[in-house]
Amino acid sequence: MNLLSLFDVSAAQIKQLLKTASAIKAHPEGYTECLKGRSVAMVFEKPSLRTRVSFEVGIQQLGGQAIYLDAQMIEPGQRESVEDIARNLSCWTDAIVARVFKHNTLKQLTAANLPVVNALCDQHHPCQSLADLLTIQERYPVDLRVVDILYLGEGNNVCQSLMVGAAALGLKLTVITPPGFAPRAEFMAELNKHYPEHGIQLGTDLDAVQHADVVYTDTWISMGDTRSEAETLEIFMPYQVNQALVERLQATTVLHCLPAHRNHEVTDEVLDGPISTVLQQAENRLYVQKAVLHTMFKEKNQ
Repeated sequence: MNLLSLFDVSAAQIKQLLKTASAIKAHPEGYTECLKGRSVAMVFEKPSLRTRVSFEVGIQQLGGQAIYLDAQMIEPGQRESVEDIARNLSCWTDAIVARVFKHNTLKQLTAANLPVVNALCDQHHPCQSLADLLTIQERYPVDLRVVDILYLGEGNNVCQSLMVGAAALGLKLTVITPPGFAPRAEFMAELNKHYPEHGIQLGTDLDAVQHADVVYTDTWISMGDTRSEAETLEIFMPYQVNQALVERLQATTVLHCLPAHRNHEVTDEVLDGPISTVLQQAENRLYVQKAVLHTMFKEKNQ
């Protein structure tokens, strides 16, 4: 099993991963030897706080060893090819967790013939979306399918992974972006292929949205963007999550995967307010990533 995107797993598998994450969160003592004697290579081309710490702590709590390798240490594609790095890692380690610039790098890492987990790339952020879904599930435990979810901002990797998860679980999701910043056409083609009846709504008019239980936003400036801050603010400021919007939509939960540019995509008042669950999201990264690794090695050992 690889997890390069949520397209790699079925709807049933996503539900099972969330169930396993909940079990690990409730009873961590039952999962302390899942990775006993195992080593996991962590190949990180991009800097990280939540992803690195949650994976390293999770691997340790599962009984394994995490080996951190940043871009300066191994220079993927420069000092040697990504495939050669992967094949060498397969000599010593049992899985690869990779946070990379390009999705294709993840595909090249599968040359190791080891489980590969996407810890973020330009197109997908599957572990983040699993944590998001777990957080929403905890907030609305009766029936997720009646929850109105609104995503605001750029149709980026976080947005696209959330869309796959929502489609798989049959959730009500509306994605509102500035014109020209919708999810990629090739992504939409793949989503429609996997989940032709998903029902996710795309648009640019925030005023047309009358209600949302959950409002989710992300940074407007991702690593690698070349827009100036002034240009970004001009484009995206009408999509800011602020107290007036939260009250108009009667929202009861606000999500942000962090790091946040405070008072840009979301105001301090909302981010630090009573319906913000950003730290719950961050904590849940630990449990879903442990669930992914537990599942991978359980399948590998069968």
